[in-house]
Amino acid sequence: MIDANEIAELKNDIDQARHITFLTGAGVSTHSGIPDYRSKNGIYDGVSESPETILSEETLYQRPEFFYKFVMDNMYFPEAKPNEIHQKIAEICNEKGDLITQNVDGLDTKAGNKHVTEFHGCLYNIYCTKCHKPVSYAEYAKSYQHENCGGIIRPEIVLYGEAINGDSLAKSVNAMQNSDLVIISGTSFVVYPFAQLLSYRQSGAKVWAINKTAIPAEGISSIIADALDVFKQL
Repeated sequence: MIDANEIAELKNDIDQARHITFLTGAGVSTHSGIPDYRSKNGIYDGVSESPETILSEETLYQRPEFFYKFVMDNMYFPEAKPNEIHQKIAEICNEKGDLITQNVDGLDTKAGNKHVTEFHGCLYNIYCTKCHKPVSYAEYAKSYQHENCGGIIRPEIVLYGEAINGDSLAKSVNAMQNSDLVIISGTSFVVYPFAQLLSYRQSGAKVWAINKTAIPAEGISSIIADALDVFKQL
């Protein structure tokens, strides 16, 4: 049962905040039918090799067919629609906030959020690694080889071993430094450098976590619950 006093306090903090930054992960999109990563029935459940191997630059180039099949079978959900969490975050961000998300599904942008930083990139930004021309999802769904030049096509997501995009990192740090309220939701908050963003917050900024499980960070207010149930009340 969600504590009504906690909801009231969170709502008040949102109302009073000058600028809010949301930090979100896969748990936000599960209600849109997109599985998370490491839980039972997540996309890594029962895989033959480690995620760090499958989703690496080396596998992309050395075993492109294997990489392509895994991504297509497990990560693309083009029919998925934003849920009430995406929509509420978009509403708040468009008024006075920023969203930094680990999600690569593009649903926050679909929800109309104009202040999204996709920290790990987006599956629907696709390009050829040889000629560097953009490629549509429809074209990528047919083949990982670019018919234009034969190059390997890839989504613009951060693979294991690759660096975070510099612009995304700078925008994220700037958003944290400008916010007096931070709300974390749908993430275990153990993946770095994403989890490190909390260290850039203002000294007086309040931090809330809305999650099914507690996250490893000190000095925060937590609501341990399904995020959808909480956001419906905001």
